[in-house]
Amino acid sequence: MPRLVMLVGVAKMLSSERLPEAVRPVLALLLNSIRDVLGGQLVGLYLYGSLSSGDFNPASSDVDFVAVTRDAITENDPAFEQLRQMHGRIAASGLPFATNLEGSYIPHAAWRRYNPADAHHPTIGHDWPFKLSFHDANWVIERAIVRERGVVLYGPPPEALTDPISPEQLRAATCQQLADVWRRRIEDPDWPRAGMYAAFAMLTLCRALYTLQHGAFCSKPVAAVWTAQTHPAWAPVIAWAEAHRADHEETTPAEFAEAIAMLREALAEARSLCGQQ
Repeated sequence: MPRLVMLVGVAKMLSSERLPEAVRPVLALLLNSIRDVLGGQLVGLYLYGSLSSGDFNPASSDVDFVAVTRDAITENDPAFEQLRQMHGRIAASGLPFATNLEGSYIPHAAWRRYNPADAHHPTIGHDWPFKLSFHDANWVIERAIVRERGVVLYGPPPEALTDPISPEQLRAATCQQLADVWRRRIEDPDWPRAGMYAAFAMLTLCRALYTLQHGAFCSKPVAAVWTAQTHPAWAPVIAWAEAHRADHEETTPAEFAEAIAMLREALAEARSLCGQQ
């Protein structure tokens, strides 16, 4: 396809009102770059997270994407190194949000349904380099978000590539995340004290409680409102978390103590809903 024609097609796909204007240039670069590297290997490219829920915050949100590929891309494949270099060029482009990309490259067979035995895929984030990494049970929830609300940049509708995720599967994945990830983090005395990490954890646990109660997913801001309404005693700490989503400054000892206290209460309640000790 001639380059000009492809760019016109990309511009049309990126004209969705769901996508903030400032994010569109880096998305166009991402899509064109991936297509240049992968060619026919690319099955679909989808956005999820705050860009699909309408809660994108330029100060704190990542640009979450998943590229579904025909075959697995391993560290020994030439495409792996080509993608690594590609992401380096995008990060150096100077475009807004070029260093906020957070995404994965998952083969169609592994994407259709989550299997922990087939969950090592290339990934990149704003705070980790391009690498092969294990994708934990949280990716059950991410699949549901992509399937139900994903923004299509390329390829068929995401529901054509993804099996339905039941409420029971969402609850089970949430419970596994609580057991495997959040309990360990919150109880770790060396866990980062920066405000953004405590705020992120707080909003994540609000969403976990919502999922466990409703068997459905929602955005962190929606979960924060719901949790503040159902747990009025937590409302001031949740408001602090919302205000500190993009705050990279250290919290004060009093703020951190209050945040950890709420996190432990939220974790205990969530684990009780999961039947965990």
